[in-house]
Amino acid sequence: MKNLIFIIVSAFLIFGCNGEKSKTDMAAADTMIFKGEKHLKNLKMLTFEGENAEAYFSFNQQKLIFQSTHGKYKCDQIFSMNIDGTDAKMVSTGLGRTTCSYFLPGDKKIIYASTHANSDSCPPPADFSQGYVWKVYSSYELYKANADGSEPEVFLPADGYDAEATVSPTGDRIVFTSQRDGDLDIYSCKIDGSDLKRLTNELGYDGGPFYSWDGSKIVYRSFHPKTEEEKQRYKDLLADEMIVPSTFQIYVMDADGSNKKQITDNNYANFAPFFHPDDKRIIFCSSLNSTNPRQPDFNLWMINEDGSGLEQITFFDQFDGFPMFTKDGSKLVFASNRFNRNPRDTNVFIADWVN
Repeated sequence: MKNLIFIIVSAFLIFGCNGEKSKTDMAAADTMIFKGEKHLKNLKMLTFEGENAEAYFSFNQQKLIFQSTHGKYKCDQIFSMNIDGTDAKMVSTGLGRTTCSYFLPGDKKIIYASTHANSDSCPPPADFSQGYVWKVYSSYELYKANADGSEPEVFLPADGYDAEATVSPTGDRIVFTSQRDGDLDIYSCKIDGSDLKRLTNELGYDGGPFYSWDGSKIVYRSFHPKTEEEKQRYKDLLADEMIVPSTFQIYVMDADGSNKKQITDNNYANFAPFFHPDDKRIIFCSSLNSTNPRQPDFNLWMINEDGSGLEQITFFDQFDGFPMFTKDGSKLVFASNRFNRNPRDTNVFIADWVN
């Protein structure tokens, strides 16, 4: 369901910057870094058309797996590519809608969510007459497949939404978001699907989970309705496969679901959190300080796990999101619609990280 966040890109991506540059010019190092982005160096664009997002490194750090809508594809499919952008290939079925892909330990298999068992076609988009909402398709199922996309098999089938799977860097567990018990909660299991555990249980959405590098903690995004009116609206929307994402906050918990702590506390949308390799800082995407609620800008921010030391990392006036570090902290990959050549395009970027 990080695809839920991806709908932010579709909803908020406004027209791109100068589309007259050549592909070579656009990919040149440091020409796409904005004032204030002191932590980025040698920034390079890896994709050049369509809506591309949620690019995550393989365990050997040589490949990225991501979701993309481009060319003949009408809704997201899963692709892999080398970290220099070469050898991009589709690794999902090409049917239905997919989201939230990740490599499994050893990089010979992948996990992702797809609706293709329900229909070959793309599912209908969100109904924005309900306000700014995201779809949580009940037809999403988790699939494991070979890294080339062959032999996809349903993983832990259940009624309702199943998506947002990521894998512990220690290689022993998978964490994901599921509606199998009626609400949208976070679950974890061993790589083979055994030892399934529900980690959250408060009414509301808990999702987008990632493990810390030592596997001891999970960082995630969350919205818990407080008033009776908010609770009823949440339940009504969820019954129609929708949620409102406007005030997600970042949380951290121990890997067994204990010691939950709220990290951010603001009136903005905060999502896509990921631990820095020091396991003390968290990078995330936020509309923090955006002045236009209808078309907010989203940037990358960093914060200490105790909620102190908030620092803005990117300074683009449209969308930067879905960050992930390499395990040595030397590189950062993220999605952005900076310097897009076509309206609504979002591309994958990689940069050297400067502490």
